[in-house]
Amino acid sequence: MPPASRRHRLAPSLLSADFAALGEAVAAAEAGGADAFHLDVMDGHFVPNISFGPALVAAVRARTRLPLDVHLMIEDPLRYVADFHRAGGDTLVFHVESRSDPEAVIREVHRLGIGVGAAIRPDTPFSRVEPLVDHLDQVLVMSVNPGFSGQQFIPEVLPKVRAARERVDALGSSADVSIDGGVVPTTAVEAAAAGATFFVCGNSVFREGGVAENLRRLCSCVEEGARRAVR
Repeated sequence: MPPASRRHRLAPSLLSADFAALGEAVAAAEAGGADAFHLDVMDGHFVPNISFGPALVAAVRARTRLPLDVHLMIEDPLRYVADFHRAGGDTLVFHVESRSDPEAVIREVHRLGIGVGAAIRPDTPFSRVEPLVDHLDQVLVMSVNPGFSGQQFIPEVLPKVRAARERVDALGSSADVSIDGGVVPTTAVEAAAAGATFFVCGNSVFREGGVAENLRRLCSCVEEGARRAVR
């Protein structure tokens, strides 16, 4: 797939939104041009924090028709994929570092008829996910350590984004190469230039300046990075 034909998408991370006004945040992001929503599920074991479960995913599903990208930062994703499918998840992203067998997770999610992605932490080599790429709808490269919002982008992960892009393109796959963590205008340019197509953006969307304007600026930076990739 030539770089010019790739579709680039922005997925605001609702972990960074005001939970007391979550419906309003969803509406503002959808009106402002978001392509999907990213929901971080944390269990307090795989990562130190606890966030939310299927009930909140279902509440968001009731508020939007946009795709829901559910990031399972949990020890045993295989146990819960059916619950998050019923809640309305369109893509379930699990970690290869979890204790579930990756191939079993992929088979089960595909059996449910929805998209599946595999994520790697910043310190996990791309080789851990590479054998799975031809069965995935998304390869997620974490650019911060999972479990906390508001961290700074780790630029050392960009070679893994390039490796994922090369592998996806070599397979002729339509899978997204996703970047998650510290995505702000400057790092969005870098990630897009490296080949990312799906951008999880949290604090850079739900901050001062207005959701629509923040999304517009991020979109412009992604487009600039994509032009650099073409060159």
